[in-house]
Amino acid sequence: MRKEKIMKTNLEIIQDLYTFFKEKDYKSFKKICDENITWNQNPGFPKGKNYKGADEIVNNVFKSFDENWKEWKFKISQFYDAGNTIVVTGVYEGRHNITGKAFVSEAAHIYDLKDGKVTNFQQYADSKVIWDAMQ
Repeated sequence: MRKEKIMKTNLEIIQDLYTFFKEKDYKSFKKICDENITWNQNPGFPKGKNYKGADEIVNNVFKSFDENWKEWKFKISQFYDAGNTIVVTGVYEGRHNITGKAFVSEAAHIYDLKDGKVTNFQQYADSKVIWDAMQ
């Protein structure tokens, strides 16, 4: 009897993405990304700009949190499944390495997927409270 490979839903792929980020499993993160993934962070967000490719995202976004923040997490409030687009709402919480100041910032993440791969990320967040914690 031949076993069929069970494909994950787009929602499950994005849920995995958050697990990979939390566990710093960047190898698994890269596997679920399209080779031309674009990652768009708010221009006002620390290091906010557009990144291309999973390596650039890991090195300039994910690892930056580890270097600059004692604590950094995204607490998910809700997932919204719109087929090839998944919207995630929640709050960032963190404490800056140098100032020791904490913050809470509401945010929304929008992911586009194609053929089981993440192709685009768009972030919307209240960045002022994050900058205030850095000052």
